[in-house]
Amino acid sequence: MIEFYAAIFRATGRAQILLIVLSLIVAGLSPIPLEYQRDIINGLTEGVDETALYGLGLEMGAVILLSLGLKWVLGYRSGIVGEDVIRRLRSMIAERSVNGEMLVQKRGTTASMIASESEALGKFVGSSVAEPLLQFGTLVSVLGYVAVTQPRLGLVIALIVLPQAIIVMATQMRINTLVQERVLVLRHAVNGITSSELAAEMEGIRKDFDRIYEARRQMFVWKLSTKMILSALNGAGLVVVLVVGGALVIDGRSDVGTVVAATVALGRIQGPWRQLVAFYRNMSAVRVQYELLRDAIGLLGARRAAP
Repeated sequence: MIEFYAAIFRATGRAQILLIVLSLIVAGLSPIPLEYQRDIINGLTEGVDETALYGLGLEMGAVILLSLGLKWVLGYRSGIVGEDVIRRLRSMIAERSVNGEMLVQKRGTTASMIASESEALGKFVGSSVAEPLLQFGTLVSVLGYVAVTQPRLGLVIALIVLPQAIIVMATQMRINTLVQERVLVLRHAVNGITSSELAAEMEGIRKDFDRIYEARRQMFVWKLSTKMILSALNGAGLVVVLVVGGALVIDGRSDVGTVVAATVALGRIQGPWRQLVAFYRNMSAVRVQYELLRDAIGLLGARRAAP
């Protein structure tokens, strides 16, 4: 993984700096609407006047619009970085193929690398730093806000997130194996399709397609099972937050606005957490593809592998 990210920074280091700054700003803005929401709800029970209410609403809306605008810029810049890497990868593969510098000279493998593998890797590079930084920063900011306003509810939310991380990392190891198998089998099948002896290769190609189908089927089972478990934990977390928060309000140790903000925060955390899970899965799968491409062409400034 260290080698993978070192190669990414060698290729796109300058472009990543702006993405990092934007990610940190957006993450820092994420808990601010929760504070406005808390103030508005508590203000309704404390007799806030309409002028103050409208003012809070306008300020909250301005923060939301600013955050959305920065996210648009972040998404655009990430996309551009990714597309530039895709273009450079495809040019590199094509040039090395023409010059006979590829370690794997089969046309099918080269076509697969240009058509799909380079695109998957390039798209990942664009979001490889900004995406996890944004989502993790949002997660920490929102969780920190809840922990400061009501430590017990912050602890409950933290205990919901940690088991999910363990589950995701455990299941992703199996998915990575299936991803590698799928890429290698697909390359073999494309080589057979582009060979001059296509008719003789058809039986083997059909078997390759069956293996790809089985690998994808198992990936669906692992991914969907993990998703179901994570959703169950999130549902249980919402119940616990409502019950614990309600008990604190009854005992006079919290207020309604804080409990409402905590439930909203739980939803805000689930979004970044889902994005982090998706990112981790994508990163693991793309790293496998990177290693396969690296072994064929010496990718993104890494050394060429020995024949």
